[in-house]
Amino acid sequence: MEKQEILNKTKDALTPFETENLVKFIKGLTISAVLGNPWMLAILAIVLFYAIFKRSKVVLLFLFTFFSLMLLIQYTLPAEGEFTLTSLLPFVGGGLVIGSVLIYFTFIKTE
Repeated sequence: MEKQEILNKTKDALTPFETENLVKFIKGLTISAVLGNPWMLAILAIVLFYAIFKRSKVVLLFLFTFFSLMLLIQYTLPAEGEFTLTSLLPFVGGGLVIGSVLIYFTFIKTE
């Protein structure tokens, strides 16, 4: 019985991290809201300075992916949740562009 209780508590704790909830959260975010929060701004500044000083390609690519996916979700996914071909094509195209940039800088471009 304890295993089932632990599994139920874990399921309840991880429910906010479901894809649907994450998409709703990201769609509610705006760039001004993210950059207006001093804690978020401080965290992003620290990560950016670390990436620049250490010349960490991985951290810079993470920041690029974070912001580009946030913008992609905000501007391409429909608010009502109904997917049509015309609403899905810009999302797929943007995902391909982001993936292409990541593949290029990770595997093709050498330092």
